[in-house]
Amino acid sequence: MKRTSWSSALSVNADGVGVIAHAGSIAIRLLADKIGLTDEVSKAMARRGFSPVHDRGRVMTDVAVMLADGGETIADIDVLRHQATALGPVASPPTVWRTLDEVTSARRKRINTARARVRRHVWSQLAARPEGLPASRVAGVDLGEVVVLDVDATIVITHSEKEQAAATFKRLIPIEGVAGV
Repeated sequence: MKRTSWSSALSVNADGVGVIAHAGSIAIRLLADKIGLTDEVSKAMARRGFSPVHDRGRVMTDVAVMLADGGETIADIDVLRHQATALGPVASPPTVWRTLDEVTSARRKRINTARARVRRHVWSQLAARPEGLPASRVAGVDLGEVVVLDVDATIVITHSEKEQAAATFKRLIPIEGVAGV
């Protein structure tokens, strides 16, 4: 499936014009498109003789983006829908429900196979780089062959009235076998 690129006119600036909320969700969605995950899930969800208004791979990707962005209910897809200027069309909650209803056991297996294929491709492309993968460093120490994906390092301070509730962040936790941490 050849889709029109929703991100072709996307730009980033700091002038305060055209500011949108949840900008990080755009990066996640763009990554899914660029690595081919959206297209592969579309193929896994395809049904012969059925051409939905909202591509099912796009809907599933948008649900994953919505969850990564902190969404907790299907209605939270509206956070993405309200960014139509940047993202283009995003399915409504009823369409998301219909899409999720279409995920049979066989489709779930095809989705898992598609995800594994994309993951394998991405890692092989990274490993094939002449300089290899960049070393991960924690507290100034090179972790060697360990790869760290720091998706969201934002510390969110929370408050709880529960008895004996622990603080959100107290200290760095030592990693066994890594000197100096």
